Amino acid sequence: MKNFTTESAARHGVRAAGLMMAMVLTACGGGGGNPGTVSGGTGSGSTGTGTGTGTTATAAPTVTLGFTNAAGASSTALTGATPLTVKATVLDASKKPVPNAIVTFATDNALAVFSPTAGTALTDVNGVASISMRAASLAAGGAGTVTATSNVAGTTATGTANYSVGATTLTFGTLSASPAAIQAYGSTVLSVDVLNGSSKYTDQQVNVSFSSACVTAGKATLAATVPTNNGTVQTVYRDKGCANNDTITVSAAGVAKSASATLTIAPPAAASVQFVGASPTNQSIVIQGQGGNGRTETATLTFKVVDIFGNPLAGKLVNFTTASTSVKINKASDTTDATGQVVTTVNSGSVPTSFRVQATLPGTATNGGADISTLSDSIVVTTGLPVQRAFSLSSGSFNVEGWTLDNPSATNVQVMLADAFGNPVPDGTPVVFQTNMGAIGSSDKGGCNTVNGVCSVAFRTQAPRAATPGLPATPCNAATPDATRPGLATICASSTDGTNTVFDRTAIFFSGSSVKYVYMDGSATPLDLTKPVDLGSISGSATKVFALQLNDLNNNPMPAGSKVEITSMLNGNAAPVMPGTVPNIAPHSNVNVDDPTGMTVGADPQGSTHVFSISSTNPTQCSPAQASFNVSVTTPSGLATIIPFKLSFTCP
Repeated sequence: MKNFTTESAARHGVRAAGLMMAMVLTACGGGGGNPGTVSGGTGSGSTGTGTGTGTTATAAPTVTLGFTNAAGASSTALTGATPLTVKATVLDASKKPVPNAIVTFATDNALAVFSPTAGTALTDVNGVASISMRAASLAAGGAGTVTATSNVAGTTATGTANYSVGATTLTFGTLSASPAAIQAYGSTVLSVDVLNGSSKYTDQQVNVSFSSACVTAGKATLAATVPTNNGTVQTVYRDKGCANNDTITVSAAGVAKSASATLTIAPPAAASVQFVGASPTNQSIVIQGQGGNGRTETATLTFKVVDIFGNPLAGKLVNFTTASTSVKINKASDTTDATGQVVTTVNSGSVPTSFRVQATLPGTATNGGADISTLSDSIVVTTGLPVQRAFSLSSGSFNVEGWTLDNPSATNVQVMLADAFGNPVPDGTPVVFQTNMGAIGSSDKGGCNTVNGVCSVAFRTQAPRAATPGLPATPCNAATPDATRPGLATICASSTDGTNTVFDRTAIFFSGSSVKYVYMDGSATPLDLTKPVDLGSISGSATKVFALQLNDLNNNPMPAGSKVEITSMLNGNAAPVMPGTVPNIAPHSNVNVDDPTGMTVGADPQGSTHVFSISSTNPTQCSPAQASFNVSVTTPSGLATIIPFKLSFTCP
């Protein structure tokens, strides 16, 4: 999914319902009964809320939970390298499997996250719904609970199961330097693998920190932090007069033990050669004949020869070589000028690659050693042209308040571009944005220019608020029509590789400022909001738990960040609403699959679901009463919708 970090799964806040659904059905004065519990796998099951007049527990639907690892074996141990599959079995009151039931899963998102992010799944013919769960981060650790909730024949059933999260144990391989010994002012390539067991850890990037005494003293240069690439991290160490052996240490968050290696550095002798820099300064050139915005096919490398005290040496012959066969050094040797500097150029070939140029002072070898030399930094040869498969578009928020309000800072829309080899496109690559609702960009430009392959623009809500099919004409709707759901804006971003147009689209809800359609406990029929909603009656010792899906007048989500709470409570107690605010909700299909483009958005309501729990003020005494309260929804602009409810508490 191409978006900022969203919690679109939270639109079904039912996932947190199990945290408050301990149903106490102890009767007052001898009536009523206790619901049964059902165990299965590593979890437990519970029934929905009910009342009883006899002494025998009433059969009710159940949900049981279990975990399996990638090998299919039962396991409750979750790490960053070992995800789990959560399976919920839904049985009806007759203990028969319930197919095609929606099961909502919830857990502490600081420990684990679900895939799909909606946190919902349908049961199969055996009544089993499955969902993948992975650790929230490498450092996540502790124990958590998964809660699964389903509605069977109007009764809410919940099951829970516990699991443990172990921080992923990573180690370093051997830190190596190539070469292991360098001349004064020379350079070497440091390399180390990050391992999970005996294999490279490639599930995600790990930021590795490098340090040494010479770097701290300002006598050497070294990148402070470098991310892994396919489990390996490399960086260049450059001497600046350390004049001693230096110990380099690597460390990283999530790696328990650091690794170190000692680099042999020759003290300054008669002279040394230093790499001064490369042009272009981003150290990237394009493939021969490819061109590209702001790119060149030629790299210019500058070296400097100095004496033992760092003074420039003129008239010194320097030879240039490279191990790469894919590039051409245009000048194999040159003589330093009065500043001690010498320049060579390198032309790209026909294939993408990376290379270094070695500068050598011939005739400077002593005691049978090698001539004084140094390596340039890596120069990358790539196309630099954006490609369709590396065009990524995302929105800061998918449901913004804007159906009736003008919002000049509703959200931001970001685009990321890379070339055919996965490298960011050149700085200054232009991106054009268009929208069929609201406005995007700024007054001086309708788009943005990339920096390191990324740029973003502001999106605001204003007229028009109704999309006209095919207008404006964009590269996106030239390929496939835009979404036509009321209140859903389509944004198209595009650029060019010089020949072809590359593009992507995203969709944003213009959410209304008042609640119009409310669906309770998965019902397909909205509540009648013209009068107080009657929740019926329950035993005074019981707790009423119900879920509401909140939608605006277009059956779209309320604005992200809208506050949902219970107010004006009379003769009752209320637990905190779960969740207490409307989350960021991306458009999704009728089977709850996120689709930020809006192309497969279903006709079903798109709103967020929230769970409420109401109990009597006198749960241990027989005291018939009627509770009344409001469900209040307040948008970020301060507009509130009040929905009245009532609930009766009875004695057996």
